[in-house]
Amino acid sequence: MPGLHEVLWEDREFLGWRDGSTAHRGYLVYWRDDRPVGLVLRAAESRLAGGSAMCSLCQIAQPAGQVRLFSALRVGDAGHAGDTVGTYICSDLGCSLLIRVAPHGSPWDPNPDAVIADRGAGLMRRLDAFASRVLA
Repeated sequence: MPGLHEVLWEDREFLGWRDGSTAHRGYLVYWRDDRPVGLVLRAAESRLAGGSAMCSLCQIAQPAGQVRLFSALRVGDAGHAGDTVGTYICSDLGCSLLIRVAPHGSPWDPNPDAVIADRGAGLMRRLDAFASRVLA
């Protein structure tokens, strides 16, 4: 696990990492209303076939092998019964870093800082929606 005291939260929307001892497990932590929220994720065993895919959180298209279906057990009785919520996420859970790859200035994206801020806000909305479904 990364050292949480070393995380520069201003530079990321969430902290995500894969468990080195359990290949299909991942973790995601983010701040919601000044409280940390953590999710335990399970990556699907099969990978997407060739072509491209889009992460549901950062919404960046990339080679299909770099996006995985992750699921999380719902809280409470639903989770105890095995009910899960799933979504496609970057395989390395590095969305917070990926959205910061600055776009080249163009007439459509004249301000790279504004583009990154918009990407971050969208990522947080989608992450919070996913977490809300898990926590419902």
